[in-house]
Amino acid sequence: MMLRYALKTVRARKAGFLGAFLALMCAAALITACGTLLETGLRGTIRTERYAATPVVVSADQNVHQTTVKHKKGKTKVKHKAKPIAERAWLPADLETTLAATPGVARVVPELTFLAEPLVSGGTAADRPSRGHAWESAGLTPYRLTEGTAPRAVTDVVVDREFAERARLAPGDRLTVQSTQAPRTYRVTGIAVSGTDVRHQTSLFFSTAEARRLAAHPGQVSAFGLIPEAGTEPERLRQDLAAALRGTGAQVSTGDARGPVEFLDAAAARVKFVSMGGAMGGTSLLVAVLVVVGTFALSVQQRHRELALLRAIAATSGQIRALLGKEALIVGAAAGTTGALAGIPLGGWLHGRFVTLGAVPATLEHTVGFVPPLAAVVATLFGAWAAARIASRRVARIRPAEALSEARVERARPAWGRLLAGLLLLAGGAVLVALLSVLRTEPASTPVTFLAVVVLSTSVALLGPPLVRAFALLLSGPLRLTGPGGRLATANLRGNAVRMASVVTPLTLLIGMTCTVLFVQPTLGDAARAQAREGVRADWVVASAGPGVPADAARRLRTGRDVVTEVVRTTVRVGLDKYAAQGVTPAGLTRTWDPDVTAGTLDRLSERTVAVSELAADQLHLKPGSTLKLTLGDGTPATLTVAAVYAKGLGFGDLTFTHDLVARHVDNPLSSSLLVSTHRTQTQLMTTLREFPGVEVLSPAAADSLQAERQQANAEVNFLAMALVLAFTAIAVVNTLAMSVSERVREFALLRLAGATRRQVLGMLRTETLSVLLLATALGSAVALSVLTAFSLGMTGRAAPAVVPLTYVTVVAGAGLLALVATALPGRVALRVRAVTVATAQE
Repeated sequence: MMLRYALKTVRARKAGFLGAFLALMCAAALITACGTLLETGLRGTIRTERYAATPVVVSADQNVHQTTVKHKKGKTKVKHKAKPIAERAWLPADLETTLAATPGVARVVPELTFLAEPLVSGGTAADRPSRGHAWESAGLTPYRLTEGTAPRAVTDVVVDREFAERARLAPGDRLTVQSTQAPRTYRVTGIAVSGTDVRHQTSLFFSTAEARRLAAHPGQVSAFGLIPEAGTEPERLRQDLAAALRGTGAQVSTGDARGPVEFLDAAAARVKFVSMGGAMGGTSLLVAVLVVVGTFALSVQQRHRELALLRAIAATSGQIRALLGKEALIVGAAAGTTGALAGIPLGGWLHGRFVTLGAVPATLEHTVGFVPPLAAVVATLFGAWAAARIASRRVARIRPAEALSEARVERARPAWGRLLAGLLLLAGGAVLVALLSVLRTEPASTPVTFLAVVVLSTSVALLGPPLVRAFALLLSGPLRLTGPGGRLATANLRGNAVRMASVVTPLTLLIGMTCTVLFVQPTLGDAARAQAREGVRADWVVASAGPGVPADAARRLRTGRDVVTEVVRTTVRVGLDKYAAQGVTPAGLTRTWDPDVTAGTLDRLSERTVAVSELAADQLHLKPGSTLKLTLGDGTPATLTVAAVYAKGLGFGDLTFTHDLVARHVDNPLSSSLLVSTHRTQTQLMTTLREFPGVEVLSPAAADSLQAERQQANAEVNFLAMALVLAFTAIAVVNTLAMSVSERVREFALLRLAGATRRQVLGMLRTETLSVLLLATALGSAVALSVLTAFSLGMTGRAAPAVVPLTYVTVVAGAGLLALVATALPGRVALRVRAVTVATAQE
């Protein structure tokens, strides 16, 4: 019976349920989109290109492992964890003998993969990653010559046909290539075409001797490609090889597992997508719950009289709850299904934008299964049902007579349960803010940052009615001076505090969340750049528009008393924890670099020592003389002695090694920059470096500006990650305001019959909106400022959030424009109907 009545109610009140439908639909779309990103990280396909014709690939283990054994209550628990390393791990070349001796192996092809960027007129000619290989491994794809001959001399190169067409190259042409060594000009001896679709990389093939020189890993290979004998199943051969290679650290891959071996960046991006999808999904879910509960509360409030009449004609509390719950499930099913379907292309668009911004590689394909849409529908149904139950708690519990009286006028007495819940959430938000002030790593602080904003905004939602009444009392004097519209607005703010609070909540969330999203990265980035500016003592900084600055450029600049510090960057792991690291040339280091050493000395920096930041020293309990065991970027274990502790870890990374140590264990040994201390001019330095395409000499200030541009590009990724949440919140603002205004059609008619003009009614609406906006701005700004200050204190050691005044004003102005438009349009529509018609119509 209640289901039939619920269906009739939904059909009869389509306009009344439209707001709830939109909120739930947007929530489902948001959850589905974030879910597809999470699913892409968990099981996204990475299709092989380079090894398409190679059934079995043997590569090094790309993870660092940790096994813990716990003894508890007579039981032993063994837990194994693995984390990916930052660079490519290499295999000993002498494993070829073991592989060739394995039954079922017809041929073993050693593979070398290394940096090889083709340059044209000083710039990079390839618009996608470019890698170098030895021609002997061309059959792994396979590539075959269509023009010219294979490379034999060290100055020969074969290019793939797609790149040759774009660069307009033919056999006999000259091509400059920037690889791991100094740039070198090669003669194009041939054009090769692949036997499969290669869309995500450019391949350059060199002679075997030149490839080994450029790979810079003597006695090692990046992988082995194995061709099985006829009739040998690749999976069976994989098992035999795994047994033969046990204890060597080598891994055997077949089928789809070959893709991650080829595209290491795509394999690492899986972890990023899991983290990003989980963080976005969690934040989205919390925001959706807050918005949906507020929307349903406003919807139930609009039907207070109808529900009170049902109570008066003997409907029980359980029947009211059942009715509202079934209505919510009907609306939730329709909205959840629609939103889940819309979320699939939305997730695809989001993935495409992340690829365009360079946050993830295109080789990690967007994956969509049935789980994200199903989870979105289930979450929507449960959210709608729970929101309806929460919103109906008051009207279903009180006596019918009280329900009828409250249907006309909001009760003046505060809801003590709501106040207590709001105060508890406020205390919880304060605890999160306090916790944020002591978190010193970005992965730990970022989720807490946005969780604190949501929790504090939820406390505002629960404490909204008393806050609105107090604010109305504060504004009563100034508003009375604005005329009749101001006095009516004051009366409405004080008399309809619950309704006004439902409008304040999404506005507060919008302003607070937007300010937090926009200013979190600048707060961290500006502090890092400030430390870098203060720590660079060099007269000039040499940078490159290409993959980096070659070591030969540094050698050319080292003349007389000039000091040149090469800087190469990587990521290492201590245990399973990841730390940003750099390698620097120790000779004359204090003339070009000052990281603010607080203990020890940089004079002791060598290949057997390391300098650590104060953060790393605190986390790892280190001091000068301590021993640090770590795993370098390519998986090589190292044990070093701490030589110094420095304060400017945010600007220079947590660990600093010698340049040569790091350069031997990274895929790209080229320097990210050179710090030059010299009396020579910029022109003289550029003349010295004229043989190095793409290299430029900058002042420290210009280098800082360039870093600011890169920081802005990285920040765009974080803005995009939260853009959907902000868009959903903005839609919720419009939705809530429109619902709030549309319910007041009868009130507007009575005001016009009492003598108020159309202009005065609209003026009242505008004054109310501006008053609510002012309160929401104050609350949202307070939420954002407290969270950003705590974030800044924890991450930088200073309570100095980077708030850009113009950006802040734009956020507030945008929220204000949104609120005014969302109020004015439904208000004007409501006033088009004759007042007498509305006033005499049946409710």
